[in-house]
Amino acid sequence: MWKCIHTWKKASVNTLWCLFGCALGDFGTIIYFQNITHSNSTLEIMVLATINGLITSIIFETLVLLRQMGFKNAFKTAIGMSFVSMIFMEIAMNATDLMINGAPAINLKTVPIILLVGYITPLPYNYWRLKKFGISCH
Repeated sequence: MWKCIHTWKKASVNTLWCLFGCALGDFGTIIYFQNITHSNSTLEIMVLATINGLITSIIFETLVLLRQMGFKNAFKTAIGMSFVSMIFMEIAMNATDLMINGAPAINLKTVPIILLVGYITPLPYNYWRLKKFGISCH
């Protein structure tokens, strides 16, 4: 089951779309808190970054899917097909950020590593879901 090149390619593209959407909200939130004076804890910032990453990913994926279907179906597909993948991705990205930087921080040195971990973590799940159910987000 894990040897289908076509499915790996499709899962890889789907995961990149998801990564882009999640990173927009996640990184945007962290950059915002890096540049203001605040009293929020690391956990509060990371939870907010995760929530914002999920929201922006759903919005972005819905917009991408609008090319193929109506809004209601696009929105349901964006939530239903990739929400588990987005949660895995967000947790992996934020955990990596904390391990490398020790705090919510975005810098050019660590962003590629955070994105790589965020990409690789949900990829097998996306492949499995695509192979088992023939269901894809994009």
